Amino acid sequence: MPARVVPINPSAHRLINKQLKARLPITPPPNAMKLPCVITLSAMATLLSLPAADDPQPSAEGLKFFESKIRPVLAQNCYKCHSADEKIKGGLNLDSRAGIRHGGDSGPAITPGDLGSSLLWTAINWGDKDYEMPPKKKLPASIIADFRTWIEMGAPDPRVAEKIVVKTEIDIDEGKKFWSFQKPLKAQPPVVSNQGWPASAVDHFVLAKLEANDLKPAADAQPGTLLRRLYFDLAGIPPSTGDIERYAEAWKSDPAGAYRSEVDHLLSSKHFGERWGRHWLDVARYAESTGKEVNMSFPHAWRYRDYVIDSFNKDKPYDEFIREQIAGDLLPIKSDADWQENLIATGFLAIGPKGLNERSPRQFALDLADEQIDTTTQAILGLTVSCARCHDHKFDPIPTADYYSLAGIFLSTKTYFGTVNAIQNRRGTKLLELPVPDSNPISSVSTREISILKQRISDSEKRFNDLQVVAAQDRLAGRSSNAGQQLQRLRSTTSQMNARLKGFDENGVAKSFAMGVQDQSVPVEPTVLVRGELERPAQKVARGFPQVLCNEPVKLPANSSGRLELAGWLASRDNPLTARVMVNRVWGHLFANSLVTSQNNFGTSGQAPSHPELLDYLAVNFMEGGWSLKSLVRELVLTRSYRMSADFNRTAFEKDPDNSLQWRHSPKKIDAEALRDAMLFASGNLDITRPLGSEIAVGGDIRVGGPRSPRGATSRDRATNYRSVYLPAARDNLPAALALFDPADPNLVTGKREQTNVPDQALYLMNNPFVLQQAEAMAKRLLSEADTPREQFSKAFLLCYGRPANKEEVEASLAFLQRFQITAGADSRNRNEIRSLAFATFCQSLLISAEFRYLN
Repeated sequence: MPARVVPINPSAHRLINKQLKARLPITPPPNAMKLPCVITLSAMATLLSLPAADDPQPSAEGLKFFESKIRPVLAQNCYKCHSADEKIKGGLNLDSRAGIRHGGDSGPAITPGDLGSSLLWTAINWGDKDYEMPPKKKLPASIIADFRTWIEMGAPDPRVAEKIVVKTEIDIDEGKKFWSFQKPLKAQPPVVSNQGWPASAVDHFVLAKLEANDLKPAADAQPGTLLRRLYFDLAGIPPSTGDIERYAEAWKSDPAGAYRSEVDHLLSSKHFGERWGRHWLDVARYAESTGKEVNMSFPHAWRYRDYVIDSFNKDKPYDEFIREQIAGDLLPIKSDADWQENLIATGFLAIGPKGLNERSPRQFALDLADEQIDTTTQAILGLTVSCARCHDHKFDPIPTADYYSLAGIFLSTKTYFGTVNAIQNRRGTKLLELPVPDSNPISSVSTREISILKQRISDSEKRFNDLQVVAAQDRLAGRSSNAGQQLQRLRSTTSQMNARLKGFDENGVAKSFAMGVQDQSVPVEPTVLVRGELERPAQKVARGFPQVLCNEPVKLPANSSGRLELAGWLASRDNPLTARVMVNRVWGHLFANSLVTSQNNFGTSGQAPSHPELLDYLAVNFMEGGWSLKSLVRELVLTRSYRMSADFNRTAFEKDPDNSLQWRHSPKKIDAEALRDAMLFASGNLDITRPLGSEIAVGGDIRVGGPRSPRGATSRDRATNYRSVYLPAARDNLPAALALFDPADPNLVTGKREQTNVPDQALYLMNNPFVLQQAEAMAKRLLSEADTPREQFSKAFLLCYGRPANKEEVEASLAFLQRFQITAGADSRNRNEIRSLAFATFCQSLLISAEFRYLN
């Protein structure tokens, strides 16, 4: 590359700045105006940032004016807060020509020749209360006049900043050889010795692995055990006594037909979407608040929750499901209803945790894009692409430049998540107003309330304007005043009232809003940041996808974000990871052990698949079958592998303690939602209707844990009997019925939940009012639905364990009842009361037992 001549080279630029800060005379090095700078490239090389070719060359007179009148003022008054050597507040760097013209968070500081468009001119004149610089003392009129002259003459500026180009040593072609970065190939089911055991192609893969390790599969599960497992896995609730009796009767004549019938019944049930939708909500880090320092509520997040549940119930193809969540707002539509559904789907990108107290909007935008990248790539690709934000990925072939190429897509996307701008909430946004109004709005107000609210807003705005005048006068006079604090509080109050008013139409009916995304009007050309630091920009890169997953270079349209193309690429059959990651998640939910145990990490630092051929077979089948989740689940639960018992085998355990070879069905603890739902089901209190909206939606825009949220409609532990998937899901404030039993952390992408057994869980089960209430309700149910103690105890076992009590259990239960009554001193006056208490105690013992809380 030929050398270019620049007005002042970087070393001269640094020297002059130091002289200015020390208030020394400027003495440029000899030949500083002539010294050529040769540009070299290396793994991390510096380049000079040069004026664009069409920029006019500044005159000698203009440069002299800048050096004598402008640069010293900038160095003395501005560099402390706006230079690379000190700090860069508001994203504004004033120590270089490029920095001052690019500007900061609010836009370009200087527009050469145009005072009206130059924010620096507005700031030094104190012409806007939000832009008063320097903040403590206004510049003298003579200096302000110099800046006028300088801007009007075209803002000549010889300063050139150093720029860094970030290179990589990653060999992308070599990286593509890793197994997960290659397209899955459909292998033929292997030949096995025990030809009579497999019931499907999947069983061939499982059995072949077992035989290769001299292991045998466990026996088939008992019918009742299998039915309970199936109901919890597909619906998240236990079978009713009627379901058990019907299944047992059908099993006698046609075991296979009876089982298939139950599978089809559960797949068509609305409970399937509630169960499997919850699995996806774990992955999507679903929550109804922002979390972090200022935990503001998301009153409209519930629409995304319902969209997910409905999508699973409709068996929406998984590739379509992905496209809608990443770029639903950009997809073709046939009706307003389609448009509405697609907008709600993009809530996937909007519901993540957010640091609303971030001062810098540029930093907030970068952090938001990073969170969206992290969620999207972990959830769909099983890759930790965000690890390349500050440096090349330590393990996977993903350069930093690839991260920022992908970030450009999300930085070119505007995220609408709501929340009201208030004290400590600097980053609130609007919401998407939906085209179809709710047929049954969550809330409404009277026209009188609307009028009162408008008047209060008008009064607040007048008071705000008056306070602004007082604050400005106090500041100019150097008087201390609390007007600024009053302004902050009043601004917050007015914002909240305005937000409430905008939530209703002129008749007081609540408008329909959703969280989601849309494209920015002008796409962003992403810049690589050295070590992820906003103040250290390097080279520009084109928007695109991780190279290791692409067969050819990606060219995105110049007039859009590229999000539509990203969605299509993620959902493409050519993508080597998407189908693999999803079938692995489904396998993990059904078998307790995933084929790849690191569900969110299919990269080189993740775990290798236990059955690689089976994983690829399922992935290709999944795509060939139209990406149908229900078909995949049906295929797996009909296998002999799924129907194995959980019987322990010491020899097999010593060879394979983690059961990665699937020699039995792994016992598993039912999760937090299923545990609560099962208690409500056993007591007869479960309300299976879907609630309207969410308790958090009723509360509106509030700070979780703030003065308006501990009690009432937004209380996390308010007594409700609907299914647990519909409980309020505020970050860091989950209901106790869920929080103690290892729920998904809504701050993270959760593939497999943790399983713990801690004292707090036992204390909750023994003492919490919810558990005691369900035990009492179950006792009343038994006493009213069965006639004799023997029948009542038998039904209790059926309700809780999905099986009838054996003779020893019935006799032990009857003995317990007798002892309890004797100990309590039951007589004719209190016999019924003591009897009810005995049954409630007995029911609680069943509800908190290990057999109730585990699936075999």
